[in-house]
Amino acid sequence: MADKEKILFIINPISGIGKQKKVEGCLEKYLDKQKFDYDIAYTKYAHHATAISLNAVIKGYNIVVAVGGDGSINDCVRGLVGSKVKFAIIPAGSGNGLARHLHIPLYLDQAIKVINDNRCVTIDTIKLNDITYASIAGIGFDAYIAEEFSKSTTRGFQSYFKLVLQHYPFYVPHHYHLIIDDKEIDTEALFISFSNSNQFGYNAVVAPQASLNDGYMDISIVKKIPLVMAPFTAQLMFFREFNKSVFVSSYKAKQVKVIDFKDRNINLDGEAIQIEEDLNFSVNPNSLNVIIPKDVQ
Repeated sequence: MADKEKILFIINPISGIGKQKKVEGCLEKYLDKQKFDYDIAYTKYAHHATAISLNAVIKGYNIVVAVGGDGSINDCVRGLVGSKVKFAIIPAGSGNGLARHLHIPLYLDQAIKVINDNRCVTIDTIKLNDITYASIAGIGFDAYIAEEFSKSTTRGFQSYFKLVLQHYPFYVPHHYHLIIDDKEIDTEALFISFSNSNQFGYNAVVAPQASLNDGYMDISIVKKIPLVMAPFTAQLMFFREFNKSVFVSSYKAKQVKVIDFKDRNINLDGEAIQIEEDLNFSVNPNSLNVIIPKDVQ
């Protein structure tokens, strides 16, 4: 019989919707113990999962599993990128954007079954200056709402959407100068997204053509939409046709620079961060090994 693989589950105890509290019992019940030995580590402070993941690589774990939302996922990815260690996700956040793109089930038992099947593919990641992320980053209104959402005491789509409705009518689009590969663009935009996966989360698909392993990021430049048309355009996200809107310009690129960036605020997979310099995005091809459902193409 082949040697068992070693798994480390990294759990964010305060992530998203509280699902992570049930994980220990579900692992005992559903994880295939004939294939795997496992340990559990709980994060104790912001970005602790990066240090735990790095340590897991050093200690020879075969698989690291993020139990949390997109922020927890990115923390783990930063410790694993470029290594041979396989990465898996048990979605326990609010939006779960990367998990949804990968078709990883949102139910604990089914997500654990994906790990049992142990089918691995290699995907790209994106580097923003010195920060690696797996799914999507945004500037403009997107980042402004992420900053407001970080101050909220309640999570979930309703809280997020309430902030959008509250601030959208009064938000003034900003001017941006971008270099998309070798193409220079000056534009005003409500927001601009830089996508590896296709969505923000909640199945709100901003980059329908995005692929995790094509060596490109997808850039969506979104103009401010008149209020009377905003509900219809927003619906295109959920029908995976947002790129067809006349208010959206889409590009694919390996590198993007945002010059003379004055906003400072970035939405990095739901996490509000600040960068006080020009933004440099670059694709890191085939840099992360990810476990996905066996029936996903």
